[in-house]
Amino acid sequence: MMPASRLGHLKPSPIRALSEGAPASAIPMGLGEPGWALPEPGRLAFLGIEGPCAYGPNAGLPELRQAVAEFHGEHLDRVMLATGSQGALFALFQAWLEPGDAVLVPDPGFLSYPALAHMAGATPLPYPLGSDFRLDADAFCEALDRAPQAKMAIINHPANPTGAGAGLEALAKVAEACDRRGILLISDEVYRELYLGERPASLRQVTQSGLVLGSVSKAWGGPGLRLGWALGDPTWLAPARLLHAYMVTAPASPAQRSALALIRESATVLPGARQEIRTRWNAFEEAYRTHFGSAPAQASGGFYHWLKVPGSALADPMAFCLRLRDEGGVVVVPGSAFGERGRHHIRLSFAGQPEAIAEGVRRLAPYWRQG
Repeated sequence: MMPASRLGHLKPSPIRALSEGAPASAIPMGLGEPGWALPEPGRLAFLGIEGPCAYGPNAGLPELRQAVAEFHGEHLDRVMLATGSQGALFALFQAWLEPGDAVLVPDPGFLSYPALAHMAGATPLPYPLGSDFRLDADAFCEALDRAPQAKMAIINHPANPTGAGAGLEALAKVAEACDRRGILLISDEVYRELYLGERPASLRQVTQSGLVLGSVSKAWGGPGLRLGWALGDPTWLAPARLLHAYMVTAPASPAQRSALALIRESATVLPGARQEIRTRWNAFEEAYRTHFGSAPAQASGGFYHWLKVPGSALADPMAFCLRLRDEGGVVVVPGSAFGERGRHHIRLSFAGQPEAIAEGVRRLAPYWRQG
């Protein structure tokens, strides 16, 4: 008889499950990944490797670390490269959490945060966002005060799944509360460079404490490169960097070369990405006005729309999304996948092709008119 795994409580991501089981004709508005081509500098660098394809240093290519440091205005020793921001998160959770510890996670929030806490033997403690789904510093601090066992806290802005952001005053208050308690604050800012209006705020604008996550997966258009980073105090990063080296040796060399080229060309790559998302937003907004009869709220950053579901869907949001997929021909994600406070919404991604976005909205609308 096989022994039971200690990770037996983990389940596949609902996002992947909905997408991978979809009919071929369904329009994908579930996965959050750029639908435009990898920018040319990244493509050329990826294909231009000559000679041996070596492992490279455990910490990553020095020139890539330097490029990330310069882009963010950080010192080199405050940069940790990883296999995507997810790799950085996993290493940080494993390095700094023990059984019995707790982690504050946003609700609704990215579904990996609670899973990573469980994998480290810790307990995820959800804290509520504001009524507009932005970071509510008072609610965060109240949750922190009720959690003496907390060793880590996660904030995410612009947020997955809601697209909402965080103000500088709220960031400063949250950072001060965590610093006072000696809690590791991780600010997940992978969508910060992908925006339609003003550039969203960063934790680095109010404090040098805590860690900030970034990635080439969103605004640099390279999710498949699996290249991300954590920025901050080397004391927090050192054990995670060592653990990451044992996990994967180093990020893949071709991916690092591609990421280096993309970051060095940020002056053209990032405006290009923002134009790509503007084109997609325009297609989404026009279709939404046409078929839903109102204007959709614009997110602070990223490519998600947080849509309130009709009342008839509240009893079983997953069943509603399966119906939208199999009957309506559109893949979306139930907000309940991101926490109990997301139950009244679904997450739409408008990162795909503009024509598909418009058709997806047209297919969705009848299910809202049915109530």
